[in-house]
Amino acid sequence: MSAPYDTLSEIEWDRVSRVWRLLDDGEVDRARIEIGDLLKQRPGHPDLRIVDAAVALDEGEPRRALQALEGAERSADPALFFHLRAVAHFELAVFARAREDAQRALAIHPDLAEAHDLLARVFDHLGDPEHALEHAAEARAIDPESYPPPLEVDDDAFDALVRESLDELPAPVRKKLAEWPVVVEPLPSRALLTAEDPPLSPDVLGLFVGRDLMSRSTSDLPSAPGQIYLFRRNLLRVCADRDELKREVRITVQHEVGHLLGLDEDDLERWGLA
Repeated sequence: MSAPYDTLSEIEWDRVSRVWRLLDDGEVDRARIEIGDLLKQRPGHPDLRIVDAAVALDEGEPRRALQALEGAERSADPALFFHLRAVAHFELAVFARAREDAQRALAIHPDLAEAHDLLARVFDHLGDPEHALEHAAEARAIDPESYPPPLEVDDDAFDALVRESLDELPAPVRKKLAEWPVVVEPLPSRALLTAEDPPLSPDVLGLFVGRDLMSRSTSDLPSAPGQIYLFRRNLLRVCADRDELKREVRITVQHEVGHLLGLDEDDLERWGLA
């Protein structure tokens, strides 16, 4: 039986491997150039569409990734196809479809650690902690180095780190914050994520919601103050120890305060928030 499409040549597969290495090294721009050149030579090839989608996800373009995956069902790695489509749906906060595709990926490749990790985060957002813990444990068992257990810090200790970070802000900034609550939530709600277009990543660490102070004026009608959100589970997931958590909380607080104040990078430096 003949192949459903012309397979890539050995040289082309070597170039595909190069794109994956570039992504691993964080060289997304070079990866985009490389996959672009390959697609010019083999337009619409399913195996290249897969790589194109992976590059788009690293570029923060999940909708473009979904477009790239159209027609890639016949690729040489269907588990990767479903996993990447699940990631794209997750980044767009379409959690039910992300769950379905991640489960399809695992039906083909049960030991795909990244699919287990993704399902753990999906189930967290779907309010199913039992299955979230189950898949997090599976990912950790398969690849303990890449998927260590999240840092455990109780709510009081976490809140204390947030207060400490706020206390470190310059006095003029603390004065501005008097009417703007800083709220700690376990995870961002879907409503928060989809309030912007494109949606925010569910893995976001913090978020400022409201109209920044630079764009307000005395003629504005009274309105409810905005809020600064910190998302505890996401912060705990990306930190290896308490020192790293303290640093990440401080960075996130300062970043979102910068949004509140309507500051650019130079302004942040002058306000002591860089």
